[in-house]
Amino acid sequence: MEVVALVSGGKDSCFAMMRCQDYGHKVVALANLIPLDDAVDELDSYMYQTVGHQIVVSYAKCMGLPLFRRRIRGSTRDQGLKYKVTAGDEVEDMFALLSEVKRQIPSITAVSSGAIASDYQRLRVESVCSRLGLVSLAYLWKQDQTLLLEEMIRRGIVAIIVKVAALGLKPSSHLGKELADLKCHLLQMNESYGINVCGEGGEYETLTLDCPLFRDARIILDDSEVILHSADSIASVGILHPQVFHLEHKPSSDGIGDGSVTQESSSCLHEVDEAITYIDVEEKQTSSSVVDAYTNIGLCISKTGKNLCSIGCWIQDPSRASEGLKADLIAVLSRIENQLNEEGLGWLNVLYVHLYISSMKEFGLANEVYVSFITEKKCNLGVPSRSTIELPLCQVGFGKAYVEVLISNEVEKRVLHVQSISCWAPSCIGPYSQATLYGEILYMAGQLGLDPPTMKLCPGGPTAELELALQNSEAVANAFNCSIYSSAIHFLVYCSAQLTSSEKEEVEQTLQSSYVTRLDCSKTGSYPTLLYVFAPDLPKGACVEVKPILYVPSNDDRIATSEMETVVPQPALIKGCTDWSALYSELQDSCCQVHTIGGRICSAVVSLTKDIALKICSTAGKLYYTEENLKAIARFCAFQVTKILADNKFSWDSITMLRFYYSVDHSVAADAMFRAFSKAFTELMEDHSSLTTGEAPVYNIVPVAGSGRSACTADIITCELLASKISSETSKP
Repeated sequence: MEVVALVSGGKDSCFAMMRCQDYGHKVVALANLIPLDDAVDELDSYMYQTVGHQIVVSYAKCMGLPLFRRRIRGSTRDQGLKYKVTAGDEVEDMFALLSEVKRQIPSITAVSSGAIASDYQRLRVESVCSRLGLVSLAYLWKQDQTLLLEEMIRRGIVAIIVKVAALGLKPSSHLGKELADLKCHLLQMNESYGINVCGEGGEYETLTLDCPLFRDARIILDDSEVILHSADSIASVGILHPQVFHLEHKPSSDGIGDGSVTQESSSCLHEVDEAITYIDVEEKQTSSSVVDAYTNIGLCISKTGKNLCSIGCWIQDPSRASEGLKADLIAVLSRIENQLNEEGLGWLNVLYVHLYISSMKEFGLANEVYVSFITEKKCNLGVPSRSTIELPLCQVGFGKAYVEVLISNEVEKRVLHVQSISCWAPSCIGPYSQATLYGEILYMAGQLGLDPPTMKLCPGGPTAELELALQNSEAVANAFNCSIYSSAIHFLVYCSAQLTSSEKEEVEQTLQSSYVTRLDCSKTGSYPTLLYVFAPDLPKGACVEVKPILYVPSNDDRIATSEMETVVPQPALIKGCTDWSALYSELQDSCCQVHTIGGRICSAVVSLTKDIALKICSTAGKLYYTEENLKAIARFCAFQVTKILADNKFSWDSITMLRFYYSVDHSVAADAMFRAFSKAFTELMEDHSSLTTGEAPVYNIVPVAGSGRSACTADIITCELLASKISSETSKP
């Protein structure tokens, strides 16, 4: 991509440009924001470094690139972490600057910045990029600062200290010193006082005088003045004011930069003084006629649970020819949106979205429709996390789109949405986030084996993709101060149905060696549940996608008494009904995996294999999917779910996820499956009226190419269950 680099004069913005080159991008322009008054060295800004701005103008000649510069007219008006477009804010100066760069150089598609740890700065750069249709590149984001400092010095960043404001750094001793000379001192101060070795806490600022990108000249500082801002005896604050400097030209080098661009034609200064034009993009409204054309939209709503509910929506009309993915998805999302509105809710209440489509070839089209409904503007606390896979929907009588959403009637949640491309973890460029924390449960988006800085699938096949997907998941978990190896509740692995038997075995063995053997169960007491689901296709043609659910306890690791006193079923109530339990109970250990955490969370996977189905249907040899046999299968699954809840003192009201995956190889229509499960749960309620208070649990039937607790197991039906007694109140940030 062609890139405009935001430069402040500091080491970070320069090294970020070098990283852009490392990953094949081409920096074609520089952009810099400076104080309105040349005599001012430093602004009271949360966003911009301006110390040393007098020298940054020389970067154009040093690099042979055009420099676009704007004087900062705004101030810090919106101090919230998540930026909202605010007239007069200093962020709008960046917007005006980059708008002009884009106007003059239309080929630019990305913006480079040197953000390392500041969410405040990253989110504002991402906001501006989103408004301008540009990609944010933040290759230093979340990098180990010690390693980063060492790499900057090793790769030839020559920078001097131009501001100090921390314990252990003195204006008289350290201003004007080269970064390389202070490395050992900075590391020592980090060990003694915990300062950020790259200055991310405002401990110091730098000015780059030379680096490999300066192909034409280096900067020589001839004279400077130390200005003391604070003479505090513990942590003095001082800056270095450049007074005299000159450029020392380098001999031409073919190894750096693009030799085809001459200094005369490119190293020019563009002053950007245009007024700021505010653009508030109107959200597209879907025509009601499209929705009204669908007279038979299946809608599944869960009313159980104190704070959570789920909605699954699909097109259910086998006799009707589909109008196509776009029309189907518009109809489904519109129906969900209407249901949310009826409940006094909106998309901001949605925690997670499962987007199932009939063809991954139309993934781009599906995203276009998706972003017309779910936007940053509608979700002021952050957009929901999401996973997307292809399913054989049409084969079972569904339309071409099926959407399942998890909803909270509260709006307390913490969302991680990093849109910048970085070395940290894959970006989410669009209205879906890496992870959403609600209560003490972290719902993570599906993670592919993508190389974060290039956003390309790693080579090496399914096992290599799995290992990188786990690494990416761990990076996201670390952002919430947890780990997939110590905090996992449930782990779902989507696999391509195209994998061979040997590849499936390798995936399972890799997961065992890379994941399961590293699990730390000391906090939870048991292993998390594990489920493999096979899909016809995954995004980007991936072989594997992982979707962890994690337990993130709050500082106050207690639960309110009112939460614990939920009326729960007793196991004896089930054991008393011999007609349901005589056969089913003996199969419990072989078909169920259960994981509980402190009586608050229960995760389970129920695996119904062909052998078990033959037993419960009293069939020898071949299994026929008659109405009676489907009913028996569904009754077995319903019984196991209820028994798991009862044994662990949970009720139906605590269910937050209940999903039944079934293989389309068995040629059973989805509506037949729904009828069978509906009858099974109805009978269960009638036979156990004291057990099953309230409404029957609502579930989703998901047609797949295969599923099981093992990658090599072909279940007839696999049940995925999550129950919780906690709400967002237990872990407010």
